[in-house]
Amino acid sequence: MPRTTMLTDKRWEKLLQIMKNTGRVYNKSEHRMTFEGILFRMRTGIPWRDLPEEFGEWSTVYRRFNLWSKKGILVDIFKHLSQLADFEWVFLDGSIIRAHQHSTGAATEYSEQIGQSCGGNSTKIHLAVDSGGLPICFELSEGQRHDITYAENLVEKLDEVNTVIADKGYDSEPFRCFVRQKGGRTVIAKRNYGKDIDKSSMDRCLYRYRHLVENAFARIKQYRSISTRYDKLERNYASMVSLAFMLMWLPMYC
Repeated sequence: MPRTTMLTDKRWEKLLQIMKNTGRVYNKSEHRMTFEGILFRMRTGIPWRDLPEEFGEWSTVYRRFNLWSKKGILVDIFKHLSQLADFEWVFLDGSIIRAHQHSTGAATEYSEQIGQSCGGNSTKIHLAVDSGGLPICFELSEGQRHDITYAENLVEKLDEVNTVIADKGYDSEPFRCFVRQKGGRTVIAKRNYGKDIDKSSMDRCLYRYRHLVENAFARIKQYRSISTRYDKLERNYASMVSLAFMLMWLPMYC
């Protein structure tokens, strides 16, 4: 396939059907190349103005992306595709994304989830993946936020709570109690805190599969608009992340 396309006919038909079911997108022939243009920009990280002519006017592609993002359509596609998630095991983790200087110019009252620290401007993706390593849900925060601060939000979004696996960043007794109240159990590594801690009760065999959530981050960071944040608005970057997760789910359908 040409480097300017990322979707097969079957996968585009699946996406188009989901978009039409939202009741907010009409079936127009040019939507496919518009969608391909958005994916091309996600993959390459180029400025919108530099989109190849094959996708049409760059301003048209950007305006439609911005409109779909404002309506939440791209996030809805990800949520629809992730309905096949297996909730037997759920893995949590967070990953820091460098925010490009061009992403920090939004004239809003809010931080747009871009934080400032000694490492520079950054955003953090908080992610939950299922037993197969496929994404279930995610949250964005400022880069300096601790992983545990968004752990309960992720668990709240799960349709089922069975076993939650996470690293030492989630070592919190209140969080463990929260998961137990939801009817689940936790497999979370414990910190030493300068003294001996009994770690024999942790299921180390299951803990080894925590690499599945790391693999999910590695896959979406192959796209330059994900590994470096160029979008000024939080909702636009969230839409880009949703598109990257969408591409992980599509092979499960067609």
